[in-house]
Amino acid sequence: MILDYPTLKIIWWLLVGVLLVGFAIMDGHDMGVGTLLPFVGQNDEERRVVINTVGPHWDGNQVWFITGGGAIFAAWPIVYATAFSGFYWAMLAVLWALFFRPVGFDYRSKIHNAAWRSTWDWGLFIGGAVPPLIFGVAFGNLLQGVPFHFDDTLVSHYTGSFWGLLNPFALLAGVVSTAMITFHGAIYLAHRTEGDIQRRSITAALIFGTLMLVGFTAAGLWIANGGFGYAITSAVDTAALPNPLAKTVELQPGAWLANYGKAPLTMLVPALGYVGGIAALLLVWKGRTLAAFVASSFAIVGVIGTAGVSMFPFVMPSSTVPGASLTVWDAVSSHRTLGIMFWATLIFMPIIVAYTSWAYSVMAGKVTAAYIRENEHSAY
Repeated sequence: MILDYPTLKIIWWLLVGVLLVGFAIMDGHDMGVGTLLPFVGQNDEERRVVINTVGPHWDGNQVWFITGGGAIFAAWPIVYATAFSGFYWAMLAVLWALFFRPVGFDYRSKIHNAAWRSTWDWGLFIGGAVPPLIFGVAFGNLLQGVPFHFDDTLVSHYTGSFWGLLNPFALLAGVVSTAMITFHGAIYLAHRTEGDIQRRSITAALIFGTLMLVGFTAAGLWIANGGFGYAITSAVDTAALPNPLAKTVELQPGAWLANYGKAPLTMLVPALGYVGGIAALLLVWKGRTLAAFVASSFAIVGVIGTAGVSMFPFVMPSSTVPGASLTVWDAVSSHRTLGIMFWATLIFMPIIVAYTSWAYSVMAGKVTAAYIRENEHSAY
């Protein structure tokens, strides 16, 4: 079966979204645990318990981040080039923060020195807290529009600055992202631990879950009344070869809400963010941590999905030259490339999911202080 070009464009919009959500759920709970490490662990043994809840699989989950970046490069090359040049310093900050993770996990407990271990604990905190904050800020800027344009040879030119990215709405989006990931990590930590660490993790989950829902609501109200949103005002040939300049776009306040009016079923996406978040709060409060983890995963789908549904078909709108905005229809690779990638994904994605499920089933159970003492030289 050969899928037509417009269908493949939609499929890859969905698949990129799946990869972003997969990264947020799988590597997100690792980052959330890292963010909470200096606070829920009150001594060295407790912090080793916290680290070992994610130590065996954090690097495997990091693959979702790499795969997501690779998918954007292959499916949306113009988006990749424009975003990674415009957000260059922000992306470098993410990479620098992530550098702390492999070294922190592998070398933190090699030396019996309090200052050494405390330093790497804060390094793991940076590696867990900084990436979701920056990713949230990036999404906040995408929703407002990014200052870039193309020259006659379709080379993109970013005209903003690093500090311009740190505007109030983008920082609010960063708070939502950080709270969401920390909430997810706290629930996972509550599921894998017991005693004082579990109690502190549940408290953290209640705090950050509430913050996520409040921030998500504030961001929605800001979008509805904040004066930004974009709409295509010309006919678009969805089967045409990529050409981001072959359309006209206008800034239309409130345009990010238009898709919900055109397709009311899309309201289920933001509703999922609320239902999942509230259910996760109630479940973790009742001590049903596994069900709470599933619910918080659905909340992540809802929050990230809301951004995608609101902007569709836009991927990266331009605030300086709206007609240069990148969309699902005109920022993609060739028909053949999308087709080959689709079938490769169809083959390998189930294998990856099956292997990951098996790995987590093997590592199921509580991590305790007794386990750390019994595995003093092999545990993280």
